Amino acid sequence: MKTLPKSQNGIEKHRFKSFHELMTKRVAEILLVSSTYDAFIMQEDGPLAERIIHEYRGLNLSRPPRLTWISNGSEALKKISSGDFDLVIVMPHIGDMDAHDLCRRMKEIQPEIPIYYLAYDAGRILEEKKYVDRSVIDRTLLWSGNTDLLLAIVKNQEDKMNVELDTALANIRVIIFVEDSPFYLSSLLPVLYRELVLQTQAVMDDSLNEKDRLLRMRTRPKILVAENYEEAWELYQKYKKYLFCVISDVRFEKDGKEDPEAGITLLKNISREQNDLPLLVLSSEPENKEKAEQIPALFSDKHSPSLHSDLDNFFRHSLGFGDFLFRQDNGEIIERAGNLRSMANVLKKLPLESIGYHGRRNDFSRWLMARFEMEIAQRIRSSKLDDFNGLEEVRQYLISIIRNKLKQRQRGLVSDFVQQEFDPDHDFIKIGKGSLGGKARGLAFISSLLREEIDIVSQFDSVTISLPKTMVITTEGFDIFAKLNNIFTFFTGIEDDEEIEKGFLKTAFPEELREDILVFLKHTTFPLAVRSSAILEDAHYRASAGAYNTYMLPNNDPDINVRLDHLVRAIKLIYSSIFQETPRILAKTSTYRQEEDKMAVIIQQLVGHQYDGYFYPAISGVAHSYNFYPVSCMKPSEGVAHIALGLGKIVVDGGAALRFSPVYPQILPQFSNIDDILRNSQHFFYALKMQVKGEEPLKDMLERIEVDQAAGHFPVRKLASTYSPQDEKIRDFFSGDGYPVITFAPILKYQEFPLGKVLLKILGIGEKGMGCPVEIEFAVNLAEGEIPQFYLLQIRPMAVAQSRVKVRITDQERRRSWCFSDMAMGPSQESQITSVLYVKPERFDTRKTLEIAKEIEKMNGILKTRRKRYLLIGPGRWGTADRWLGIPIKWSGITEVHTIIETTSEKLHADPSQGSHFFHNITSLGINYLGIPPKGECRINLEWLDSRPAEIETEYLRYVELEKPAVLKIDGKTSQAVIIFEMEGSKME
Repeated sequence: MKTLPKSQNGIEKHRFKSFHELMTKRVAEILLVSSTYDAFIMQEDGPLAERIIHEYRGLNLSRPPRLTWISNGSEALKKISSGDFDLVIVMPHIGDMDAHDLCRRMKEIQPEIPIYYLAYDAGRILEEKKYVDRSVIDRTLLWSGNTDLLLAIVKNQEDKMNVELDTALANIRVIIFVEDSPFYLSSLLPVLYRELVLQTQAVMDDSLNEKDRLLRMRTRPKILVAENYEEAWELYQKYKKYLFCVISDVRFEKDGKEDPEAGITLLKNISREQNDLPLLVLSSEPENKEKAEQIPALFSDKHSPSLHSDLDNFFRHSLGFGDFLFRQDNGEIIERAGNLRSMANVLKKLPLESIGYHGRRNDFSRWLMARFEMEIAQRIRSSKLDDFNGLEEVRQYLISIIRNKLKQRQRGLVSDFVQQEFDPDHDFIKIGKGSLGGKARGLAFISSLLREEIDIVSQFDSVTISLPKTMVITTEGFDIFAKLNNIFTFFTGIEDDEEIEKGFLKTAFPEELREDILVFLKHTTFPLAVRSSAILEDAHYRASAGAYNTYMLPNNDPDINVRLDHLVRAIKLIYSSIFQETPRILAKTSTYRQEEDKMAVIIQQLVGHQYDGYFYPAISGVAHSYNFYPVSCMKPSEGVAHIALGLGKIVVDGGAALRFSPVYPQILPQFSNIDDILRNSQHFFYALKMQVKGEEPLKDMLERIEVDQAAGHFPVRKLASTYSPQDEKIRDFFSGDGYPVITFAPILKYQEFPLGKVLLKILGIGEKGMGCPVEIEFAVNLAEGEIPQFYLLQIRPMAVAQSRVKVRITDQERRRSWCFSDMAMGPSQESQITSVLYVKPERFDTRKTLEIAKEIEKMNGILKTRRKRYLLIGPGRWGTADRWLGIPIKWSGITEVHTIIETTSEKLHADPSQGSHFFHNITSLGINYLGIPPKGECRINLEWLDSRPAEIETEYLRYVELEKPAVLKIDGKTSQAVIIFEMEGSKME
């Protein structure tokens, strides 16, 4: 069976990246030279410039030209010398000189500027040959007061200026119009352009957004005018590869003299080379109808009162702008299709003889060309019926090529939600006219970037790379909800998160929004991730990662009202998170006011597969394009990734995720020996429960599952190695004869899926697009017998501290420092520390991390009243949700912290986490962060702190106020930092 070329599956390989590369040459400045009387006549129905602008806006055309009026020839010659005009229009009766003489003198000054002459008297033009001298006047037309002619002049000139480049760039179609009569040319050219633009607008039902509409308008066919046989044949030879149709008069010059059958000869010669090309004869001589039918070509009488209707029918039926009318061999209409989607649906049930009828006539390719699907139209046109094994194969080929096009066209576009026209195949939909919010805005942006990366499919042909299907309720929905429930009055001042959530669950929900969501759910049965997308979320240099709520829903209840209730509850709870504690705290530490924030909501297809009643992806992760803690041969600019089995909660909460460099995925410092592997590997993962009760709290829908309990699941078998306690060995593949250990060896070591390369590509695209280092969240589906699927879930800018301050740390300062780190994060600086709060090493116990967090929160409150910014020191991962990996402190508990030091302990060896939301907020807030790993040159002298008197001491903490400020020096370029305590009589070596 005939198949799509490999490089064409997914993304269409246009040679241009955006519509901005089409129609680049525009008529921006017009010089109009006319008498005062002509100007008065023209302005009788309103200023001409305003009428041109009105015409442009009415036809959805962009960038209307500017018109400059001159009333005498002398001034016109001065103006034309500036060379600032793209087009000159001259009218008769110029007061101080002859109009033709003015045109000649302007051509001598600026030979390249096109000059159009608008006359009133057709008879005089025909009598005086000088008005058809193309060395002086580019086109002579008749002015009857219809501004449509001016619009046609401008568009026809722009078509001439752009046709050569645009046909080569994007296979833009060409219409050749042969007419030598100024009278008929002036009458018919505006009609052709108006018909072309109106028909273009009529087939825009498939357009997804304003950018797509502009693209379609710019990719409309171009009209090229010829006045004699030689001009027409030259245009045909040059553009026959792109020809859409030919419309021709019959009587015009051939070989330098008038030929009564020149048009017939022209069309016959063209028909011999392209026998399926639509041809139309326009003639004022009715006897030419029979000659046209012998070509064969359609015929319209120029004098007919139905001429405009004839042209409309020609565009709609012969050129394919109207509905596709499926016919039997006898011409009987049996089905119709108005857009690509309905075309694919009709093809599935269409009788084979109808497919053969239209295939032989190239009707499919012509109809697709009218919808500006040039590439697939040409591929269908080049595919002969004899190339297939029967008409059923033709049917499947047509369906596949159209569906691939639909999928590719939606990629990277955000389409508006319309209840009556909801299409579940659209990848990114928004409800409302408000903002998408920060998180959804980032997704829309990276989606558009991926769409323009035309080589990414061929580079990773064994992987599909995309975003999950996404619908966004814009901030307009939040505004309506807020007004309906008066939430800013009712909830402002309430500080208990649980009370806020309970209050929001009792609020009314906008009925129209509920109906939109119900339509969405009727077409959606996959599990959902419901995420926040506040306006200020993921903004540059504003910490907000993890500040708002996210919920996972199975969306599988047989009662759609239960599913609707779950989703509405999730939306209300996300709305409520604007008022909750963490966003309030973060707002106080930024330049933004909480009242400036509004909430959009992302409703996204949850990535994963179902196993034994649980739903989860094989891999979830976070990747950064900048690595704060490079080791071995790694460089900061090469980035870093953290991955885990199952849902990404374990990663963003600072749990046991595997860290690696996308450049060196096989180098895993935390897996240096068997003991490290067993200690640092993932022992549990998170999955969505698929069997839930209607009233079950949304936050309880995730389940924590031990890895060895899921040994039969495909992702575990795919990603696990096998530990054999008998011989104390770990084998890289899971055999079932031992214990599963999640090492990701098949992916990272053996490159069965090029995760590192994909991450490098996506991070590179994101960093280039955002102009700064970026952080992404992603998930990967690995299913038996299926192509791996990489899904991008989120992208946000990283706040990599930059500073022009040059800080130099000397060898002497390293030796005498109380603390030295080569894993420091923060801008180059030299600052002072007067307060230190640290966890007593001898009292630290991983079983007591919750109690330690409570003590820190209480101490933070005391130091806040004293207006003390402090240095915080403790073992493990700060802010982790896994109490066994560090101290699970929340942001509200350390609001006054200035610098954080993460140490290790004999009781705890946790790899530094760059993938958590806590870590992202550290970078955004500019908090200094020092890591002290157990190996290497880094050190910290906690014994010296123990020797200092404590200002406050609790069961697990000591707070020390220094007699003299300590000096903190950070070299942002080398990620090195020292802390030097200048205490009298002390020696820090």
